[in-house]
Amino acid sequence: MAWDMAVVSAFVRAARKPTYTDAARFRAHLEAPKPDGAPPLRLRRRHRVQIREIDGFRCVTVTPRGGAADGPVVLYLHGGAYVSPIARQHWALISRLAGAGAAVHVPLYGRAPQHTYRETYRLLDAVYADLAPHADRLTVMGDSAGGGLALGLAQVLRDTGRQMPRALTLIAPWVDVTCSNPGIAAIAPHDPWLSTVGATIAGQAWAGGDDLTDPRLSPVFGSMAGLPPIDLYYGDRDITFADADLIARPARAAGVAVDLTVAPGACHVYPLTPTRVGRRDRARIVARATAPAG
Repeated sequence: MAWDMAVVSAFVRAARKPTYTDAARFRAHLEAPKPDGAPPLRLRRRHRVQIREIDGFRCVTVTPRGGAADGPVVLYLHGGAYVSPIARQHWALISRLAGAGAAVHVPLYGRAPQHTYRETYRLLDAVYADLAPHADRLTVMGDSAGGGLALGLAQVLRDTGRQMPRALTLIAPWVDVTCSNPGIAAIAPHDPWLSTVGATIAGQAWAGGDDLTDPRLSPVFGSMAGLPPIDLYYGDRDITFADADLIARPARAAGVAVDLTVAPGACHVYPLTPTRVGRRDRARIVARATAPAG
């Protein structure tokens, strides 16, 4: 493991792991008031930022000042185990995307336990209706829980006959809220951040009493056929990595192009981290999302 990833892993092990491994502590985290995740001042100074309300939730659009109207478009769905707000690391990636010429649309969806996946899919339906005319230059991108949302949204779009985005970019997507993959057991001792204890509580709260294997909650249980090309990024010290093959293998078998990048020794959502491998793959993510259509 590179020294900088070792430092990041040590930090998240001290700061985050205790919450995810203790059920009572995670439930307290679930119920605690959290910041609203408003766009930071630095982002507002650098880019054009517009905020509108859709179905009672804010949707932030970040565009480059003086950018082309027909440039690349990104729908970014942030992570946070469906319980935490958008974080500065997300805004930093969004800023990089806008700086490279993309119009980035960021729905600040409701979080558990006050909200469930049902409201979020209604919100995403409305957001995507506005973006569908730009589908040929649209990348749907998400990290962790947001990556699961992105994959679930693509499956819903396919099943309802709507036009697909040109690509999906999934950064350590959490695609199974049941956390039932037996492969997790081998990774769990090495994951400095996540645990199935907290993740299971978060998933149940997000489901609001519904079947956890519903593909809108756990898209690993849905079909991968007919999806747009998928870019996947995982560190191998991340329990969500256990499901990587359950996305890539059936998708490839169905003729979907899948580019799977695995970073040895890296933790969850490593492209968002201030590490050499994080910067490398963050630049790759931005370059691919902002490349000319076609």
